[in-house]
Amino acid sequence: QVQLVESGGGLVQAGGSLRLSCAASGSIFSISAMGWYRQAPGKQRELFAAVTSGGSTNYAESVKGRFTVSRDNAKNTLYLQMNSLKPEDAAVYYCNLKLVPLFDYWGQGTQVTVSS
Repeated sequence: QVQLVESGGGLVQAGGSLRLSCAASGSIFSISAMGWYRQAPGKQRELFAAVTSGGSTNYAESVKGRFTVSRDNAKNTLYLQMNSLKPEDAAVYYCNLKLVPLFDYWGQGTQVTVSS
């Protein structure tokens, strides 16, 4: 069983920065792919940043150059550094752990609000 706990969300002005963390329990973090998803009101949950177990990263165009995903396997923690935040970045942010084919876990989400 894996538990994922996000933290670091909050209210920030447009142009500001936030750093989200996702702490994972259990022993499979280092061999799992990790992703950050977000869901704005009335919209589908979307994957916008991911990092493989080997450290390779991918980003959606909407966040490329502004957001950075990283992981610390020694701490079982996933990070998301968000810079130059825009009002359209406001959403509930979720981390996800995948180890195909058996494991797919979600955190509870953390709210990010961006004021214009």
